Amino acid sequence: MRGSTAVGAGNGKVAVLSGKGGTGKTLLSVNLAAVAGGALYLDCDVEEPNGHLFFRPTDVREEEISVKIPTLDASKCTGCRKCVDFCKFNALALIRNKPFLFEEVCHSCGGCALVCPEKALGEKDKVTGRVQRGVSGDVAVHTGTLNTGEASGIPIIRNLLAGAAAEEKSFTFIDCPPGSACIVMESIKDADYCLLVAEPTLFGVHNLNMVYELVRIFHKPYGAVLNKCIGGENPAEAFCLEHGIPILGRIPFDSALGSLSADAKIAAREDAGFHALFSSLLENVREEVRRETASDPQR
Repeated sequence: MRGSTAVGAGNGKVAVLSGKGGTGKTLLSVNLAAVAGGALYLDCDVEEPNGHLFFRPTDVREEEISVKIPTLDASKCTGCRKCVDFCKFNALALIRNKPFLFEEVCHSCGGCALVCPEKALGEKDKVTGRVQRGVSGDVAVHTGTLNTGEASGIPIIRNLLAGAAAEEKSFTFIDCPPGSACIVMESIKDADYCLLVAEPTLFGVHNLNMVYELVRIFHKPYGAVLNKCIGGENPAEAFCLEHGIPILGRIPFDSALGSLSADAKIAAREDAGFHALFSSLLENVREEVRRETASDPQR
């Protein structure tokens, strides 16, 4: 098994995005973290995290993540329904002249307690998930997991990002949720650079365009990594060339790489060729981060 080898100096928070699951986002994230030397891997795909299956971290510490939800003092409630009318998520209903809470759709905004004229609504903690922090070789592995049925993983992602701020690592790789929803926006807000992972199909182009538009809205610097590359026409590559998206690397459609990933093994730690592939890709990412940082010192 090969160990991690640093590829020069440099720091940066790199968010790895894709328009859907299965594109290769986690494959790219874990292998880049493995070759970076002293990196931090954040699994912000809190609805279905799987980076830990590759890293198998040890010395794991777990923290429960809670949000505030309303609690009712029935003796003060007059049944005025102002809280029910206020809630745009329909998490409250008036039943027998008292508000009833549907916890699964409460977004913990706290507004119902603020508008209650009788101060009948307070707040209590509700556990919605957890964050686990461990190590794998020289990689710090932080994983967020959202409990089944919860409305939002944003509080967990915020905890992950806040914890990352205290780490001094060569690189932080943020394995984002797939798509372009609010949890993805939360994941990339502090990123220095965004890597867009794309498949060589027309459907892959649709998904690439989704995250391409998102990072442009957030004014984030970006580049693409083309995964599952085979000979012949590549619609994702054509899309990148048409829109001026830098292509930082290509990962081949390789049965050996697929077998290692299916066995939850980090290819760069198992095979010299794949170690060289992801090290080269990392150097391209490093140069892009340096260039963007030099052009905008506020990053």
